[in-house]
Amino acid sequence: MWETLKRAWKVKEVRNSILFVLAMMVIFRVMANIPLPGVDLIALRRFFESNQVLGLLNIFSGGTLSRFSIVALGVAPYITASIIFQLLGMIVPSIEEIQKEGEAGQKRINQWTRLLTVPLAIIQSFSLLALLKQSQVTILTNTDFLHLVVLICSVTAGTMLLTWIGELISERKVGNGISLLIFAGIVAGLPSLVRQLGATYDSSQMFTLVLYVLVAVVMIAGVVFVNEGQRNIPIQYARQSAGSSSSVGGVASSLPLRVLTAGVIPIIFAISLLIFPSVLAQFFSQARTPAVADAARWVLTVLQDQWIYGMLYFFLVVLFTYFYTGVIFHPDRIAENLQKSGGFIPGIRPGKPTSDYLQAVINRITLGGAIFLGLIAVMPNIAQGITGSTTFALGGTSLLIVVSVVIESIKQIESQLTMREYDAY
Repeated sequence: MWETLKRAWKVKEVRNSILFVLAMMVIFRVMANIPLPGVDLIALRRFFESNQVLGLLNIFSGGTLSRFSIVALGVAPYITASIIFQLLGMIVPSIEEIQKEGEAGQKRINQWTRLLTVPLAIIQSFSLLALLKQSQVTILTNTDFLHLVVLICSVTAGTMLLTWIGELISERKVGNGISLLIFAGIVAGLPSLVRQLGATYDSSQMFTLVLYVLVAVVMIAGVVFVNEGQRNIPIQYARQSAGSSSSVGGVASSLPLRVLTAGVIPIIFAISLLIFPSVLAQFFSQARTPAVADAARWVLTVLQDQWIYGMLYFFLVVLFTYFYTGVIFHPDRIAENLQKSGGFIPGIRPGKPTSDYLQAVINRITLGGAIFLGLIAVMPNIAQGITGSTTFALGGTSLLIVVSVVIESIKQIESQLTMREYDAY
């Protein structure tokens, strides 16, 4: 990794891209520390610390919620909008056709995603304010209608600004912009987490600390192992005639299929989906209708159970791994391109048999990758169930995202360097 960064620093275009990304991260962290008026930050921080689900939401947003900054929601509304359109692409034929249009279709989907982000940000910010108003301690010191409208508009504008920054980062081809913003928020919160552990540590917690370190090492090794794993499918290109007396021999190649094609996206999607019912239940827990309030409290009680939460987390990670792999991997297109270029898989007929073969292979290797990623994701929850420390659940999820984002960014930087090395020749 360090060798890649040294090489990247020597290439002007890549170096400028990295510096631009770092500058955008600094801007993000500056905005994350600009609080909105009319909020008791001390009471707000205690409120988040007392609730595990909201604490996870705070970690996921990069600590912006506990400060109630102008980017309090982070990029969560944009991620929700992305999930909605990807689901619609699987069930609505017209949207699926647009997704197949290549770059032009992707631009249209991205524009619709941005437009959907605005109402989602308004709804989520309104729900958050309503949740804070229902808390037993006074968090909002000013609840005037006009003031609440200003807060909602400010948070929504902050989310759209972060979305724009994320897209600017993605255009630099050194990592996914949205993932890097989440990464920046998590890394910025690590010093306070270490400080918190140091303040509460005593000799009786040695077993907990050692277990935490072991879990972290296993998770890092596991994520690297899964991200680097791939299955190479042999590709043979047919012999071609060159004139009447000579011929060009067939060329052997390979098609690499990654064990974890979806990368870190399943983790982000799973967390988003797990957080949504919890926040909604928090909102309705003080409802005037007894049946609604009881149902909301039941949901909160169920999701507070570590084993149920862990099983749901594991299932969603596996589900979204398959889902996102199906979104970005199209065996029919690969088979069609191979047939047009004269390539084939030895022993497999071109066309639909090739497509079916590729689909079977990706399903088989994705199963192993999805289960492995799911186990790594819930490993901190298992450790938390053993030790009773909430640090494992939050820190484990954060570590998983950080390692995956770093690997993804390094790979994109290596691709940029390789492309420029070819251009030099």
